[in-house]
Formats: sequence, C-alpha cells, structure tokens
Amino acid sequence: MLATPDAGNARQLAQAFDREHGAPYPGVVVPYRFATALEATEDHRFKSEPGVDPVAVLRVIYGAMTRRGDQGGATLYQQLAKMLYTPGQASLTAEAEQIALAIKLKYTYSGPEILRLYADVAYFGHGFYGLEEASCGYFGVQPDRLSWPQAAMLAGLVQGPSADDPIDHPAAGLVREQHVLGRLVAVGAISKSQANAYLRIPLRTLLASAGACTG
Repeated sequence: MLATPDAGNARQLAQAFDREHGAPYPGVVVPYRFATALEATEDHRFKSEPGVDPVAVLRVIYGAMTRRGDQGGATLYQQLAKMLYTPGQASLTAEAEQIALAIKLKYTYSGPEILRLYADVAYFGHGFYGLEEASCGYFGVQPDRLSWPQAAMLAGLVQGPSADDPIDHPAAGLVREQHVLGRLVAVGAISKSQANAYLRIPLRTLLASAGACTG
C-alpha cells in the first residue's frame, strides 16, 4: 500500500488515455443494462467487496507458488488499476500493485464513477475505445439505448476484445453474448426465457445500424 501511488489521479490518467486514443472524456454515464451485464460477468460482488476478492487473491498467490499461472478472479477495481497504472504488465509485482491500487480506488471513488472510468478506458475491439464508441460503432445506438443482448455482447468483449469482435469473429462474439446472458440469468437480472429469446435474435439484426449513431 505504501509503495503504490495515490489513486486520486485516476481521472487524469483516464483523460490522458482517452486523448491518446481519440475517445471522448468523460464518457457517458454507464447505463443500467451495461453496468448489470458487466458486473454479472466480471465481478458480481462489485458493490460489496473491499476492492478485491480475498479468495481470488489467494488463488493468484497459490498459482504463483505452484507455477500454475494466474487463477483469475480480478475484480473490476483490479482491472481498472491494471488499465490505468500497470498496462501491459503481467508480473507478480504488477498484480500486487493492482491489488493495492484496487483497494485505494474502492475508497476514493463511488461505484458509479468506477464503472464510468472503467467504461471510458476499456477497449472493446474493432478500434473502439470506450463504451460510447463501442455502442455506436457496433450497434448504432447510444449506450443508454442498448438492448439486453447488445449490452451483454459489449460486456463480454472486455476480456478478449480482438478475439471476440462480433464483426470480425461473429461465432466468438456470439459465444461471449451467450455466456453473459447466462450470468445475467444467474444473478436474477433476466429470466431464462428472456435469455433464450435474446439468443434467437440474429447477429446481423443486432449489428444492423453499426457505425450510425444517433443522439
């Protein structure tokens, strides 16, 4: 905790990141459907955890000790810390820094602002940086008009934005959509019958207005 920087400059780092990638800052307020889909698939204890998941941290330590690699489980706070403070670093030292910074982020910013910072700097594939660019680029709508399947697809992209790009890799994109919709069912945000109905919507329909965004 003492060796890592103060998290009070997260906004400035996000602004610099967006300027570098030509993305708007600050981005739009993160709407309910995307926020719910992101939390469901990436960090379902987002609202209650202390910035880190203690069980997941122990898994990471165990993986390092046994040389089994990263055991996963990084919270949204840790993912944001990685994007802002240790981009491109994958060492155990970097992961320790991310854990410390995640705790600092948790107690420096509100939950909605953490989600907004995250959505501002996340890469969604196909050259789209930030939620607004991705929503407009893939679906032709502003983020607050995303449907559940569209929100699910975007939330599913943050772990593999290039590999799961639904335009260049439609099969992979659909797999991620299916996974996130399953997580939304698991947390009670939508019903199983709703998820099944959303999965029947053809990808070409979801992407019908790609690139043409209206206010």
